[in-house]
Amino acid sequence: MYHGKAGRKLGRTSSHREAMFRNMVTSIIKHESIRTTDTMAKEVRKLADKMITLGKKGDLHARRQALSIIRDKDMVGKLFGELTERFRNRAGGYTRIVKVGYRFGDNAPVSILEYLPDEKKKEKAKPKAKAKVKMAE
Repeated sequence: MYHGKAGRKLGRTSSHREAMFRNMVTSIIKHESIRTTDTMAKEVRKLADKMITLGKKGDLHARRQALSIIRDKDMVGKLFGELTERFRNRAGGYTRIVKVGYRFGDNAPVSILEYLPDEKKKEKAKPKAKAKVKMAE
C-alpha cells in the first residue's frame, strides 16, 4: 500500500532528489526565477515557500533550519533580509509558476518558478478619462 507517501519521486533516489531540491531553492533565492519542468516546479515551490516562512520568523532557530537546506550563507542573508521584507505583509503564496511551453529534446512541459515581485513597485495604472463625444443630431 502507498498510504502516507507525499511528494513526487521524479525518477531519482531520495538523496539525489533532496540535493537537487536544495540546489534549486538556492538558485531561486539567488536569481528569484528558475526554468524547470512543471512537476519539479510544483515540488520545489513547497520548499521555496517554506524558506520564506522561516525568513519571516527571523529567529536563530529559523536561520539554522534554513542553513540546513540552503547551505550558502550569502543566500540565507538575502532570504532573511531582502526577501523577508518583500513578503512581510503577505500571508502566503510567495511563488508563482508560469507555464512556458515544451522542452525541445523530450517535449516535457516547462515552467518558470519565480518569487512574486514587490507589491510596492507594482502600482496599478490609473484608467484614462474617457473623452466625451458629442452626438451628431
